[in-house]
Amino acid sequence: MENLSIIAMLTIATGITSLLCLLLLHFTSPEFKPGWRMVSEYALGKNKKTLTIFFLLWGAASILSACLLWNVTTSNWGSLGAVLVFVTGIGAISGGLFDVKHKLHGLAFFLGVPFFPIGALLLSYNLIKNESWNNHQTPLLISAHLTWIGLALMASSMILLFSGFKKAGVAFGPNTDPPDNLPGGVIGINGYANRFLIVCYIAWLIVIAKTYLSF
Repeated sequence: MENLSIIAMLTIATGITSLLCLLLLHFTSPEFKPGWRMVSEYALGKNKKTLTIFFLLWGAASILSACLLWNVTTSNWGSLGAVLVFVTGIGAISGGLFDVKHKLHGLAFFLGVPFFPIGALLLSYNLIKNESWNNHQTPLLISAHLTWIGLALMASSMILLFSGFKKAGVAFGPNTDPPDNLPGGVIGINGYANRFLIVCYIAWLIVIAKTYLSF
């Protein structure tokens, strides 16, 4: 139990520090407009090391949380959820090792983003079946559902951005550099959605760890 408490505390520490690194990037790289530039694009600026640390800490928080929950969950579905959270941690770490221009960055995104809401929901609904965890049902379920809402918002905003670029006749994709400014008529809110998703993902990890420590 003591070891699990240490893991929970490390989860909170790495999660909060990763968010602070993300916040710092907005001040040190103001040339990347947060409205439509994705967090991964900070690797193209002067503070790639800060971005790498952000991804590594985010990944560490996910892996630590998965290890904690593997020892706490009581069902096969919960165990699957822990595995998915662990996989997303590997994806986040890979996002730090392979930047946005690396051919493996897409794989890092695939591992680190879409599976997390599934894992969070499986684990949260499993945990609240336990009387101790059920007393914290509201923050657990709200934080879990915010993860898929964040993913849906980011996906929708990316579709909106790509549609706007296409109508404006601007080439935009993996093999092209993004324009310096958002063309007129193009709605760019995907950057905000991307940051909202990240905050939701890490917030769930922190809520889980804080809940465990409250017992």
